[in-house]
Amino acid sequence: MADNSDREGLILGLGNPLLDMTIAANEEFLKKYDLKPNDAILAEEKHMPLYQEMVDKFEVDYSAGGATMNVLQVAQWIIGKPYTTVFMGCIGRDFFSNVLEDRAKEKGVIGRFQYDSEKSTGTCAVVLTNNGANRSLCANLAAANCFTIDHLKKEENFKFVEMAKIYYISGFFLTVSPDSILEVANYALSKNRLFIMNLSAPFICQAFKEQMMAAFPYIDILFGNECEAAAFGKAQNMDITDLKELALMMSNLPKKNTNRSRIIIITQGGSPAIVAKDGCVQEYPVPQLPPEKIVDTNGAGDAFVGGFLAKLVCNKPIETCMRSAFYTATHVIQRVGCTCVGTPDKEILQD
Repeated sequence: MADNSDREGLILGLGNPLLDMTIAANEEFLKKYDLKPNDAILAEEKHMPLYQEMVDKFEVDYSAGGATMNVLQVAQWIIGKPYTTVFMGCIGRDFFSNVLEDRAKEKGVIGRFQYDSEKSTGTCAVVLTNNGANRSLCANLAAANCFTIDHLKKEENFKFVEMAKIYYISGFFLTVSPDSILEVANYALSKNRLFIMNLSAPFICQAFKEQMMAAFPYIDILFGNECEAAAFGKAQNMDITDLKELALMMSNLPKKNTNRSRIIIITQGGSPAIVAKDGCVQEYPVPQLPPEKIVDTNGAGDAFVGGFLAKLVCNKPIETCMRSAFYTATHVIQRVGCTCVGTPDKEILQD
């Protein structure tokens, strides 16, 4: 794949567009709503009062979010060319949907949204504890849960599938439209293009393991953190606790596109990231940041992927992609939300 990152629509992402609502709280607040630090769940009935209490009792920071949108916005920031990325997902027709659309456009992301007039735009409670070092996510998908394959197949939308060279889909989207995922996966396979996913959360690996494994043979690159990888291994009855061995086993699972090997990338917070490919495992040390500079770890994983894809679409080697991934993750955790400010440091990111 040539370095053609100046062309529009090179990266297509499917996901759940959400308005992030971020607060700083304590462990007692987490316990009240049965939330856990560094976890991500879908809201149940017992969580519904959470959002209003956040508005009533806390200073809330609002930002356009959702895992896939985060990834694309960060990738756009590194690439520096508008409209290199395209996002598809479902939103309502309300104030929050206007915010999401405007934010996507501001960041240079092409939004091909599906609209649901009966559902409100999705929201995600982001509860920070331990001075921002831990984060708990509770997503109320609302309209985001209503995306359909019909929207994807519309001629004016499917042309973006045809244009893309890289397809990125969050594991969260397995709860919404697995048939859309397989539609894109099969197209990627037919054109020998990169199909990339993320484990996203332990509950995805467990409660949606059938949907995950239907998509897994198509995956060329898979991202996840240590908790998600462990949950995947447990769900698939892999009797392995060593993350390196687990990553290798995951990389060797059946794969439809035999033109390239699968790459498994597992992050471990401040510990080295694990990359498994072709029967080998390599560790990449994480640049260390003083604890006092860490403001909000929410979005760090998405920023990591965004930085990686920004260099991957330029056909850069994995070492360059990893350096960019660490750079964007480190940048994002020093501010609230998955946001990038200023201009990227070209010296750090040079090949």
